[in-house]
Amino acid sequence: MTKTLDVYLHRDLVGHLMQDDHGLMIFSYVESWLEKPNATPLSHSLPLREEPFEGKECKGFFGGILPEEEKRTLIAKNLGISARNDYAMLEHIGGECAGAVTFIPAGQTLPDRDYRYRQLSDEALAEILRELPRRPLMAGAEDVRLSLAGAQDKIAVHVSGDNISLPLGSALSTHILKPAIERFEGVVFNEAVCMKAASAAGLPTAEVEFRQVEGIDYLLVERYDRQKRMAPGGPAFYERLHQEDFCQALGIASEIKYQSEGGPSLKQCFALLRDVSRVPIVDLQRLLDAVIFNVLIGNHDAHSKNFSFTCGEGSLITGNDIRLAPLYDLVSTVYYPELTPKMAMKIGGESKSEKLRPRNFEKLAIEANLAKPMVIQRVPELARTVLETIDGIDIVHPVGRDVITLIKERCERFIRLFE
Repeated sequence: MTKTLDVYLHRDLVGHLMQDDHGLMIFSYVESWLEKPNATPLSHSLPLREEPFEGKECKGFFGGILPEEEKRTLIAKNLGISARNDYAMLEHIGGECAGAVTFIPAGQTLPDRDYRYRQLSDEALAEILRELPRRPLMAGAEDVRLSLAGAQDKIAVHVSGDNISLPLGSALSTHILKPAIERFEGVVFNEAVCMKAASAAGLPTAEVEFRQVEGIDYLLVERYDRQKRMAPGGPAFYERLHQEDFCQALGIASEIKYQSEGGPSLKQCFALLRDVSRVPIVDLQRLLDAVIFNVLIGNHDAHSKNFSFTCGEGSLITGNDIRLAPLYDLVSTVYYPELTPKMAMKIGGESKSEKLRPRNFEKLAIEANLAKPMVIQRVPELARTVLETIDGIDIVHPVGRDVITLIKERCERFIRLFE
């Protein structure tokens, strides 16, 4: 028997996601959405058309909303479903997702505004953080329907001052909470340094805040796909801002997000951004800065799901306001010697950052259709900016200070290489 989920973008019903008797996933836009003057695609990989999208055509976008690897397997076990069943997982946890998309059973009414939250005491929050390794995203807990892509322990929460709440149903979150990972010492402080260093250097970056509860360190990352609004004469409220990562936009499954496995290259990423951005001259420079910054901090895990673009503002998508999203998930992976020395995407044919030379960035410039002198000049220029600003980061944790030292050494090295 065919199963169906209604797919909403903001508050508009845009289509139906179905699973047929053979387990094949099918997506179709509804006629009412196709006829709207301001109708826009749900994804760059799902252009507006009457014909349905089947199987692999759907997987890049819809599968890309879901958690990955071990976390996906654990969620499936907790929910009693197959780990490979994207449809079933969206049915269970597709209430509060990245961007402005929501999945509800066909025929049900989308709540006018879902304000259901479970405020968490320190004890309750600490218990959730201890439970996350066994119950990712709290999947299976009553009324919790949260989905976040990636393989790291994290959970979407609503933050108001010092109060942290768990969104229920389709209620929206404002932050992503990332607890410490036992395997990687001080990774919370590592990421905090890298994110703050990017922001201090002038790169648009999601805001982060370090907190602790019952001895558990965690990072709060403000969601760039949620916008605070002021109601006329009323209280502030948040709205969703649609977004998709580069893998989703290119229709590539998360399982092959790394270039070495067939995932996107930087050439493809620059071409995509040039094709969709409302202000390509600005966003291409921002993407170049992001690539260089990841090299400077030694983030070898900067794959195509760690770059996204936002799609319009407010309650409706304008269709012509696509911009590169702020940076997120910045970690100095070279700090952990057990992690791979290979970058997720090659730069000018080179996969190891330690072997990068000006010629590799010249090749990148050709591939990205950028001016060679500008690209070559930008590497030492950004390195100097990072050196000038990074000591202003207020962090006392030993790992954080070590990461700052490591980044400074890398910046000095690349300045010498490009002089």
